[in-house]
Amino acid sequence: MERVLFVCTGNRARSQMAEGLLRHLASDRYEVFSAGTEPKGLARTSVAVMAEIGIDISQQWSKSLDEFAGQSFDYVITVCDNAKEQCPVFPAKTQLLHWSVADPAAAEARGESVEEAFRAARDDLHKRIAEFIATAD
Repeated sequence: MERVLFVCTGNRARSQMAEGLLRHLASDRYEVFSAGTEPKGLARTSVAVMAEIGIDISQQWSKSLDEFAGQSFDYVITVCDNAKEQCPVFPAKTQLLHWSVADPAAAEARGESVEEAFRAARDDLHKRIAEFIATAD
């Protein structure tokens, strides 16, 4: 079983949703984790928008990237630009991928609805994860 780690800054939204999505879609093929470079706690809005599509991430929690030091992963996927810059070095066999997903927590600053921004991030991640699963075959 391949191991996948999703990384963002706060481990509040994007990486948490990605963890839940990949686990829901392909838990038979992947062992899935998420972490943050500066964990801030799981956002309630992340839980709510995932529940809208029938995925329960309410039992997930915000984890520090430090908790995974020394572990090996087949894929490390950063889902925000800050995390990409701060992501530590992983062994050469680890495939590093970067998906630049808009930060839903910054929605109000962009003049957007917070809920709609979380849904947009969820849907973007869903599309990318479906493509990831299809191409990893």
